[in-house]
Amino acid sequence: MSAPARQRSDQAPEAAESMSPRESKASERTDPKRKAGDALYVYCVGGAEDLSKTIEKDCPGAIEADAGIELVSSGTLAAVVSAVPRSDYAEEVLESRLADPEWTAVRAIRHERVVEFFAARAAVVPLRFGAIYFKSSGVKLMLEEREEELKAIIGRLRGREEWGVTIFRDRAMLLKAVTSLSERLRALEARAAAAFAGEAYLLRKEIESSLADEARIESKRVAGLIEHGLAAASDAEKRLRVLKPEPSARGDIVAKMAFLVSRSRFSEFRAAAEQLAVEHGAAGFQIELTGPWPAYNFASEQQ
Repeated sequence: MSAPARQRSDQAPEAAESMSPRESKASERTDPKRKAGDALYVYCVGGAEDLSKTIEKDCPGAIEADAGIELVSSGTLAAVVSAVPRSDYAEEVLESRLADPEWTAVRAIRHERVVEFFAARAAVVPLRFGAIYFKSSGVKLMLEEREEELKAIIGRLRGREEWGVTIFRDRAMLLKAVTSLSERLRALEARAAAAFAGEAYLLRKEIESSLADEARIESKRVAGLIEHGLAAASDAEKRLRVLKPEPSARGDIVAKMAFLVSRSRFSEFRAAAEQLAVEHGAAGFQIELTGPWPAYNFASEQQ
């Protein structure tokens, strides 16, 4: 899975740390190695009770190797965080750090490992790479201000996982299938075979143009059928952007989708994907199923 796009959060003001009456001390987990001047990097948000139980297990390493995973809580919510040095993560410095592909790749992978660890064990709202706060008071303020929104998202994601679907096409197989299915194209092929060289050349050009159009139409139609079929076995779906057909070892990528699937219905979802792959395989279409992933594509209030 590619690293998620960077998303900078508002940095909290430099304020003294204090414990609000709404906060549960029992759900706080603080890294004793955290230095007074460190900032906090936020991975995800979930229920304080759920995360408090999860963090007691063997967590993966934090985004900075010498830091530990912590919880910052407010009421019934908590954020999974770790300390990061301001010398690397202050906004004016971070821009130059992100220009280093090796530095960025290592930390994007560490970010994803932490988010995947908690998403596999609790309902969490994943934050994309780069959410940084100066102090825990800023994290707590965010949890308080977005409490209702975050609770609604957590409730929607509970017991569910995100699965990715990529649809590939073998162009040669598709063109052959389209030709056999189109009465117009079959007629043009017959005319071209019987025509003299000049006319045959023009007819072949017309066939090529028509084939490309028919292939685009068929690809769009099949992608819609697959999306509709998988949506029936999921709780939500989202079509992801493919700017143009992308070549790959498996053929052109014609569509990418994300589905929010209940764990209890995953067998049904997988069976639907397998059946759709069989139905459309003869025309050169393949379906790739990947996951489960943290539900980035369903972690907004607008879903």
